[in-house]
Amino acid sequence: MELPPPLHHLTELALAGVSATELIQAGELLSRRYRAEVQDGRLHLTDDLAARAYLVTRLPATYAAIWACMGAVAAARPDFAPRTLLDVGAGPGSALWAAAERWSSLGDALLIEASPTIRAWGERATAGATFGVSWRTADVTTALTDIEPRDLVSAAYVLNELAPAARNEFVDRLWSLTADTLLLVEPGTPAGWARILSARARLIAAGASLLAPCPHAADCPLASPDWCHFSQRVARTRAHRQAKRADVAWEDEKYIYLAASRYSGVEPQARVLATPRARSGFVTLKLCTQDGTARERPVSRREGAVFKAARRTGWGDTF
Repeated sequence: MELPPPLHHLTELALAGVSATELIQAGELLSRRYRAEVQDGRLHLTDDLAARAYLVTRLPATYAAIWACMGAVAAARPDFAPRTLLDVGAGPGSALWAAAERWSSLGDALLIEASPTIRAWGERATAGATFGVSWRTADVTTALTDIEPRDLVSAAYVLNELAPAARNEFVDRLWSLTADTLLLVEPGTPAGWARILSARARLIAAGASLLAPCPHAADCPLASPDWCHFSQRVARTRAHRQAKRADVAWEDEKYIYLAASRYSGVEPQARVLATPRARSGFVTLKLCTQDGTARERPVSRREGAVFKAARRTGWGDTF
C-alpha cells in the first residue's frame, strides 16, 4: 500500500525543520490520546508539531484503511461513479485522495475539518488537484448546514472523537446529506465496533441498504468478547519506523466500517471475518453469512473450485 503522491509529499514536508526527538515525543503523545479515545474538549491536532507527527505516524494507516473500505464499496456497487464528495472530519484529505484513486469520475469535493492546523497541511496537497476542492474549518457537529447532498459522504475516525450524545444526530445529518452512499470508518476496537453498530441500526431504520461489510441487515451475530473488525497491512518508511520507535517494516491497521446506500448493491453470500486458517487439504474460514449468522466453514480440497477460491480469500473479502 503506497500513499498517493500528494499525501506522500506531505509526509516528506512534515519531516523538514523538526528533530527526530520532537517528532517521537509528539507521536507518542498523539498515539496515547487516540488509543485512550480522549474526549477533553480539545482537538487532537492542536499545533503544527502534532500535525506533523500525525502525517508521519498515522496518515499512512488511516489512508490505507479508508482506501480498503472504498474498495469494498466499489466491489458492491460496480456502477457507482460519484461525481461529488463530502468528507467530514477530513484531516489532511485522506478520504479525498482515496476516493480519487478509486473513482476517476470525482469532480468536486467539500472537505470539513475542525483543526485549522491539519487543514492547512491538507490544502497544500489539494492545491494542485485537477478537480474542484473546497475546505471549511468548522466544528463537524454544528457546521453541516447549507450543504447540498453529495454522491459520496464519508466520515473516517470521527465518531470516536464525538461525545456519545452527539453521535446519533451526527449520523442522521450525514445520511440526510447523502445522495447515494455514506461511508463510516472507525478504529477496529470493541468500542469502535459498538459505535458502528449503533450507526448501522439508525441507518437501517432510515431505510438504507447496507453495501459492506455486512451481508445482511439482521442483528450482528457476534457477541463480546468477539467483535467485528478488519485489518490492512501498511508499509513503514524509515522515518515512520523512527517516529514510532519500531523495527518492523510494516504495521497492521485494524479498522471497522459501514457503507450504506440509497441503492442496492451486489449481495455477497458471506464476508470473511478473520485470517483464513490453512492446513493440509483444508482452509477454514470464519464467515458472517447472508442468513444473519456467523460460523466457521471448513473448505476441503475435494470441493475443487470452492477450495481454490477459499485459498485466494483474505480477511475482509466476500466469499
